[in-house]
Amino acid sequence: MASIVEIKRGFGVRWKGVVRRAGVPTQVAYFDVRDDAEEWVRVVDNDARERQNEIKRQQALDALRERSRNEHRTFGDVLHRYLIEIVPHKRGADVEATRIKAFLKTPISKILVESLTQAHFAAWRDARLRSVGGSTVNRDLTILSHVIRVARAEWDVQLSRNPLHNFRKPKSNPPRERRLSPDEEVALLNACAETRNRHVVPVIVLALETAMRMGEIVHLDWSRIDLERQSAYLSETKTGVPRGVPLSTRAVEILVRLGVRNRGRVFRGLTENALRHAYARAVERAGIKNLTFHDLRHEATSRIVEKGLTMLEVATITGHKDLRMLQRYTHLRTQDLAKKLG
Repeated sequence: MASIVEIKRGFGVRWKGVVRRAGVPTQVAYFDVRDDAEEWVRVVDNDARERQNEIKRQQALDALRERSRNEHRTFGDVLHRYLIEIVPHKRGADVEATRIKAFLKTPISKILVESLTQAHFAAWRDARLRSVGGSTVNRDLTILSHVIRVARAEWDVQLSRNPLHNFRKPKSNPPRERRLSPDEEVALLNACAETRNRHVVPVIVLALETAMRMGEIVHLDWSRIDLERQSAYLSETKTGVPRGVPLSTRAVEILVRLGVRNRGRVFRGLTENALRHAYARAVERAGIKNLTFHDLRHEATSRIVEKGLTMLEVATITGHKDLRMLQRYTHLRTQDLAKKLG
């Protein structure tokens, strides 16, 4: 639990920040300005929560290793171990952890891992397709396949083959073409400004100005930002290939307003899950329908194309490894050419 206490003295007021979490030493600090106390409490409480979660993970891992001495393990046991040992070290760990926890609630997690067959995963796939699209199911299958590969290679799980090898996957959803109207952008930013999380508005602006993915924005580091040259270097990307991103004047202005530092995360304490929930609430509050966070990347890319950059230049900014992925934007270039022809 975190709290801020006002301490009145004869010559003024001070603010006492206190952070308490089970299993973690209590931390206390004093400040002359309440805003400083609030920022300290937020950062320290996030650190304490991470330490608390690490202690819980280690305790769970110790218990799981004890259980794993049993010859027969369920797929849920393997998923749980993967959640504890592997997921924390991956990009987008909080998102993948949510997916793993969802798998643990399905019937397939109760099956002995040595008994898993393609039929089990086919039943899971068909049930999952009743509530989500093919693209989501395919992302889930990629995770599940990696879980099995790790279990067979590193944990001595006895499976003669990976049941997801040559497994029939559903068709992916067609690319979304959702554009953000000027009125929707205003409504979205106004709704974001009403959230308790002060990071949401600058995140939305950066998404629209740079076409960065959610995870890339969340992990932005001040040490990799050069405001004079208007550029940011992304060391952690979805493709695993670092890249530089040019910063527009509007993007630079929003970063300056955050308060420039020499190093450290630009959005300290912000996770992808927290941002995703805050964004969803803001979209609902704004009365906007069918607008995902990833649609902002599509909108930003569309705007970049409309400014007349070549597809190679666009790919350099957005990080698309395959230019064919940008073919969906060629209709915008065709419209521009038609206007020039008159």
